[in-house]
Amino acid sequence: MPVSVFDMQSLQHLWGTEELRNIFSEENRIQKWLDFEAALAAAQAEMKIIPEAAAKEIAEKSQVANIDIAAMSAEIRRIKHSLVPALKQLQAACSKENGEWVHYGATTQDVVDTGVALQLKEFHAVVMRDMKAVGVELSRLAVANRDVPMAGRTHGVQALPITFGHKCALWLDELGRHHERLVQAEPRVLVGMLAGAVGSQASLGPKAQELEERVMAKLGLGSPAISWAPARDRFTEYTTLLAMIGATLSKIGNELFNMQRNEFGEVEEGFSEGKLGSSTMPHKRNPTSAENLAGLSRPLRYNAAMMLEGMVQEGERDGIAWKMEWKAVPECCMIAGAMLFQAKNLLSGLKVKPDVMAANLDKMRGYLLSERVMLELSERLGKQTAHEWIYEASMHGIENKLAFADAMRHHEGLGKALSDAEILDFTNPAAYLGQCAASVDRVVAEQSGWLNG
Repeated sequence: MPVSVFDMQSLQHLWGTEELRNIFSEENRIQKWLDFEAALAAAQAEMKIIPEAAAKEIAEKSQVANIDIAAMSAEIRRIKHSLVPALKQLQAACSKENGEWVHYGATTQDVVDTGVALQLKEFHAVVMRDMKAVGVELSRLAVANRDVPMAGRTHGVQALPITFGHKCALWLDELGRHHERLVQAEPRVLVGMLAGAVGSQASLGPKAQELEERVMAKLGLGSPAISWAPARDRFTEYTTLLAMIGATLSKIGNELFNMQRNEFGEVEEGFSEGKLGSSTMPHKRNPTSAENLAGLSRPLRYNAAMMLEGMVQEGERDGIAWKMEWKAVPECCMIAGAMLFQAKNLLSGLKVKPDVMAANLDKMRGYLLSERVMLELSERLGKQTAHEWIYEASMHGIENKLAFADAMRHHEGLGKALSDAEILDFTNPAAYLGQCAASVDRVVAEQSGWLNG
């Protein structure tokens, strides 16, 4: 009976995907343990540590289909050990003689941690794919809206004109840094371990390092210089990076959520036939996709914080801190993966409304161009005088409900200093976009490598 939002049929689509659930399913978790055991046995046979026939049979029987998960779970509850019941079943699936060589010289944490690294390897491929998909959509939006003016807002209110393409390019630039971080993290995170009970590798013989390297090569993972059983920075780095990616996606979702408010109405997420906004208000078209994207990063960040707690370990192994990862790592990955999937869908279906953006730019009736007028006049009047005159005109105009152009015409000094043509030009938002277009071009060009690769 599902009790988690990740598994409930009615809610799981908001918290993950079928692909992600398969990666972090109990079946795949156990299969990764068995993959470790098969690789260990194969490497040991190559080094003449165990018989070749034993390694061959262990590899053949290392399939999750050979594990009775219900019986394994019952035995875990009985003996209070999370791995041995699975090993006993693998041993029983082999002949008596060959089964004796299962898990030879390894310890539980070798198997479990390397298993997680294998799951992360699968997940990492999905993340890299979906990061690219989101980046492609942001690049598309940046280029398509390169010259579409809109109000830039600071402290929640209109400040100066920008373009919507500039906003999307800023998001793309940030996402590009996350992509770079993911690539850089690969050799630190996708690493397995064969260290033995306390990390000394005493149970593995004089060629322990060679054995470890052989096992990890078979699994497609890096080999560490020393045990990392009590050094949890690898998985913590990865989940913290996922939290950073989630924070960026949350920011995008929150911004698009706010831009869909009726008072703004500058964008609209895709609407599908039958989508319902309210059980009592039939007219509503809620920004549910942006809303969900904005909200998901909160539990992601808290799970990443739990991983930081797990870095504080005692001795050479700490079950108290270690076992928190069994919850935090899958949930971080599920949520981050869901966010990337949902962000791609949100951005691909986004409707941009340039006419509404232009109308919103006019709501301040030209006052958001005060900086431009001040800078233009500074060369003639001096910066301080220009600032003072424009301040006087603005305060008088706002109080008397005048447009900025009329407020300047009514000001004694500005009325003489500026021609009517200059006033009209200086209050045109589209004429004060600075380097928005050039910035979009630069970012799109810089990010094209990983997006087109």
